[in-house]
Amino acid sequence: MTKINKCKTKGVPKVLIFDIETAPLDVYAWSLWDKFTPLSFLKEDWFILSWAARWLGSSKSATMYEDMEGRVDTRDDSALLENIWLLLDEADVVVTQNGIKFDARKLNARFLANGYQKPSPYRHIDTLRIAKKEFGFTSNKLEYMTDRFCTKYKKLKHGNFAGMSLWLECLQENPKAWKEMKKYNKYDTLSLEELYMLVRGWDSKHPNFALYNDAEEAQCNTCGSTKLEENGFAYTNSSKFQRYRCTNCGKPDLRGKINLLTKEKRQTLMMNVL
Repeated sequence: MTKINKCKTKGVPKVLIFDIETAPLDVYAWSLWDKFTPLSFLKEDWFILSWAARWLGSSKSATMYEDMEGRVDTRDDSALLENIWLLLDEADVVVTQNGIKFDARKLNARFLANGYQKPSPYRHIDTLRIAKKEFGFTSNKLEYMTDRFCTKYKKLKHGNFAGMSLWLECLQENPKAWKEMKKYNKYDTLSLEELYMLVRGWDSKHPNFALYNDAEEAQCNTCGSTKLEENGFAYTNSSKFQRYRCTNCGKPDLRGKINLLTKEKRQTLMMNVL
């Protein structure tokens, strides 16, 4: 079992970036074009094949990984789940690509099936959802986005085992396939972290990182930085506030809490009547 690393960051939330790979279903079929597979056609169910995780800002070597090499014939992933459960239980925030719909729910299913309790609550940032809401990319897949925008780490393409063959060869306990899976899975988290750092300033629903420390100076609620510059004003129907931009993550719409309008000016404002 791999040794997991405790999050060492202080004054910011514990942000875990993770990705899982699952074994495919083994099913019977009458045709390649079958649109419905009855439960009676299910030969073997899926299980967690591997996972990779890292704490935001940690070194490349600190990326954690664990897989089912040498025990896929058992299809018993109960021990594999222990460390990823501990990491999720420690995390304040998690970052995934399509993890709200896939990774987190798949892990939850296996946690329940293997007698694990629900991990402690965490906030979930999904780069796929940010991409769909804020951008009009040709593709929202991690491979496309990291290839276009990341400069240090990109999602790896399959090397010696193209497409589905990587998963099938791992199920056959091919050592070379497992070696490639390890690198592939780890790079998913490395490239995802770099992508997240690029798009986080665009996320209008990002968790407020400034809540996780006791500093009394103004901070960016997206990254916790104090490097803020004035960026015009924000207006409501009855208020005016100083607006700021974070020079660290680029968040442009940070707003002070003090209404800059004088009492006299506020009294002159008319209210809309429905």
